[in-house]
Amino acid sequence: MPQDPTTFRRFLLAAGLTNLGDGIATLAWTWLASTLTRDPVLIALMPVALRLPWFLFAIPAGLVTDRVQRKRLLLAMDVIRGLAFGLAATCIWQALPLADPPAAGASDPMLFSALALTALVIGIAEVFRDTAAQTVLPSIVDHARLEVANARFSTVELIGNTLLGPALGAFLIGLALPLPFAVNAAAYLLAAVILLRLTIPRRGALPLRRPWRHELAEGFRFLAAEPTLRLLAVFTGGFNLLHQMIVVGLVLHAQENLQLSAEAFGLVLSAGAFGGILAGFIAGPLVARFAGARVAQVSSLTCGFAFGLLLFVGGGIGLSACLMLFSFCGLLWDTVSVSFRQRAVPDALLGRVNSLYRLCSWGMMPVGLALSGLSVDLAERLVPRETALLAPFAIASLGVFLLTALGWRGIGRGFSRLPG
Repeated sequence: MPQDPTTFRRFLLAAGLTNLGDGIATLAWTWLASTLTRDPVLIALMPVALRLPWFLFAIPAGLVTDRVQRKRLLLAMDVIRGLAFGLAATCIWQALPLADPPAAGASDPMLFSALALTALVIGIAEVFRDTAAQTVLPSIVDHARLEVANARFSTVELIGNTLLGPALGAFLIGLALPLPFAVNAAAYLLAAVILLRLTIPRRGALPLRRPWRHELAEGFRFLAAEPTLRLLAVFTGGFNLLHQMIVVGLVLHAQENLQLSAEAFGLVLSAGAFGGILAGFIAGPLVARFAGARVAQVSSLTCGFAFGLLLFVGGGIGLSACLMLFSFCGLLWDTVSVSFRQRAVPDALLGRVNSLYRLCSWGMMPVGLALSGLSVDLAERLVPRETALLAPFAIASLGVFLLTALGWRGIGRGFSRLPG
């Protein structure tokens, strides 16, 4: 599959370390925020700080990715994230012990503000790093096997982000609040060391520098002229908004309605990853058997059911089953859509087109996180809090069904012309 097996394996290993850090942070950031405040809007601000940079910096990240040596960009962003997590660990350690969280406001406003700013820096570095990483993959993998390679990367992402990371994060939180952030710092810096020893080829020479407006317009024209890419960008943006709506509600629902500890909630998130891991092994054969169009359509439809089932499950096992179903279908969707984009876009434009695409798709994540907290806050004025915590799940389920209905035919037509 890979053009250089050693490069591919090491690149995959570095991705595994960074995704393990992301998985630890998935639980650590939101759980730590909940120890400083019980206000759902304030709690949502922490993950918003991590995702807002996708809206603010996606376009600059694409321009930079197409202009510089991508290996250097990857290295710099991993080092920045490692240092930022180290700073967060230090801030938390100096603030211990923490006071009980109030219903409104934060028990330690200075610490909350410092952590939110640190999360923003980490989020900015993630935008540049992930844009460069997805742009590099077609340079080290044969195009005919991109589905398999992307599925492997998605599997590694799930293992780190959802299987091992949250469980490890919960365990580390149980030992000491600063510990997850210190471990993350070590993971990112070790990933940088691995990347330092890699030779990452580039398909073609670095383009001549031109005014950034001209370069951006070139990427925009390419994306605007490709109807399937346009549809995928808009569809994925709406889907990501709805997915992020369940994030804050899921934490509070697990804590208050289901009475799950940090350790138990971490295990729930980890169990949910098994669906995606299974999909990672069979994504390639499924696409070959049923074609990308059908896989994408059915995956989207099933995600709507997975979100809706969250309204009815009453324990950790049921919650795990819903997350397993979602992660299975979500990985299939990502594998097909990312592979389409990597084939359809020339290497010289891939960074800019990726950035514009992600501005539409990932840029909607902070909107979904903010709407999650707001939906709970508004629903709580009409119904008891335990019921209000379910509002994001209902909105997300209905929204995914609507998106699927609107995009069904366009996806079918577009993927039937998937470039080879």
